[in-house]
Amino acid sequence: MINQTQLLSHLKANPFVLAPMAGITDRPFRSFMKELGASIVVTELVSATGLKHSSQKTKKLMEFDGSQHPVGIQIFGESLEDLDFAAKEVEQMGADFVDLNFGCPVPKVVKKGAGSACLRDLDRFQKILSTVKAAVEIPVTIKIRTGWDAHTRNSEEVSHIAYNEGITWVAIHGRTRAQAYTGLADWEYMERVKAQSPLPILGNGDLTSAEKAVERMTAAGCDGVMIGRGCLKNPYIFQQSLALWQQRARDQESHSMMGLLERLHEHLQAFYDERLTGLQLKKFAAWYSSGFPRSSEFRKMIFQVKELKEIKERVFEYFGELQIDLQEDTSQEKFLMGGHG
Repeated sequence: MINQTQLLSHLKANPFVLAPMAGITDRPFRSFMKELGASIVVTELVSATGLKHSSQKTKKLMEFDGSQHPVGIQIFGESLEDLDFAAKEVEQMGADFVDLNFGCPVPKVVKKGAGSACLRDLDRFQKILSTVKAAVEIPVTIKIRTGWDAHTRNSEEVSHIAYNEGITWVAIHGRTRAQAYTGLADWEYMERVKAQSPLPILGNGDLTSAEKAVERMTAAGCDGVMIGRGCLKNPYIFQQSLALWQQRARDQESHSMMGLLERLHEHLQAFYDERLTGLQLKKFAAWYSSGFPRSSEFRKMIFQVKELKEIKERVFEYFGELQIDLQEDTSQEKFLMGGHG
């Protein structure tokens, strides 16, 4: 467990943070990304109400190991009582900070008044911050969108409320709720917010390469960036971003897709049963194949394979024939634009 000063010190040393992604940033993937250079990692969003009702599925989303520190657990919910309870559970588990989700655009979350719906009611937003901050001693951070829609963008006001409530940082996904995952993240708007914010600002959105991550962060003056789907195509993006930011040469020799997939398989196997290990391995292999020759055919084939042994054989057969420098930019492919990051 660390305090706010220590958490911000980690961010200053390595400002490239793993964004929380629903269905993706589970325990094995967070450990995997930590090994590959992610500074700070955050769980996928966890239901405060699910925790209050002792849901084992919800608790499993929160699991982490010692290698992941600093690690935050992201919670969401509409009930102040449930959020108070959930924040205390996060602290009791030994996580380093609570991250509050005010960015999720999914209808089933928004219609209950949670996620990005809170950006339409700043009085309620303030009450949530106050409630959670009072419940724990560990730092509290928030992740938001630029606003509900293009006519109600309010990140400047949100960041000032967060500052007054003692929040450690504001991470901004540069799209409105109305945009969902379409269009482009507005980094010029985030630059304006950062210029007026009394709090550290982390930018998020469309960071699909190390060059973009460093350029966007530097141009906007952000204190850090959260990388989401960029690491689903290029798992080395954190290492590459840090090297570029520190003006160091990249270590190209370590960039082996075969070794990478073997290590990912080990992480998955240590956490999941054989069936789920196979499903997860197929999912990540499909993402990593993006931009490589015959990627579309590989994806179609791999999701028809059922047994873990054959999944591994087919994955290793495909990636064993590839050179990493053959990967093309496919960051706008629809299958990489899903509800995460």
